Amino acid sequence: MAALSPRYQVGAALALAVVAVAVCVHVGMVFLHVAPSNTVTKAHGGAIDDWIYPEFEQNWKLFAPNPLQQNIAVQVRAQIRRPDGGSRTTGWYDLSAQDGRDIDGNLVPSHTQQNELRRAWDFFTATHDSSARPVGLRGALAETYLRRIVVMRLERGAVGEGDVVERVQVRSRTTNVPPPKWSTDKVSTSPVYRVLSWWSVPDGATEGGAR
Repeated sequence: MAALSPRYQVGAALALAVVAVAVCVHVGMVFLHVAPSNTVTKAHGGAIDDWIYPEFEQNWKLFAPNPLQQNIAVQVRAQIRRPDGGSRTTGWYDLSAQDGRDIDGNLVPSHTQQNELRRAWDFFTATHDSSARPVGLRGALAETYLRRIVVMRLERGAVGEGDVVERVQVRSRTTNVPPPKWSTDKVSTSPVYRVLSWWSVPDGATEGGAR
């Protein structure tokens, strides 16, 4: 910064100050989100939740006494309107497998590749019952968030030029992780599917435009 003119030094200092404040606020919000209930979280819980959900929700199941022992893949297919007015239904695209391929061999995978889709599905299942009906105030947000992600993924790699995604359908494919050879546990390795209803895609809900 010493090589900058005084005006640019002031600008750089202000930019650094804004970044530092934003980082401190974010770290503080995450800390309050994962901390035990206290006076601050009781008084400002709504503001903390608004900051955290859905993108920054924390999940500590890796450190639980019984960590997850299943592989869950999120898949999507779409009904597409072609430029000539016709329509077609795509096959199932395994979005989780695509994330896995992007991460495999990548020394510095992005947060998006590692967590975006997985956390979106966790968020959806936590706010909906087994019939995909919302069970809390965040149900609509969870559905919109998941739909936005799958539509963006389709637009980037599965939809041709001029095609329009009209509806999408999401499903999960769950398989148990086989026990080690020395274990006497017996688990089924057959996949279990959870298929959601078709969702209409609003106009403009592509390339991150869904709200």
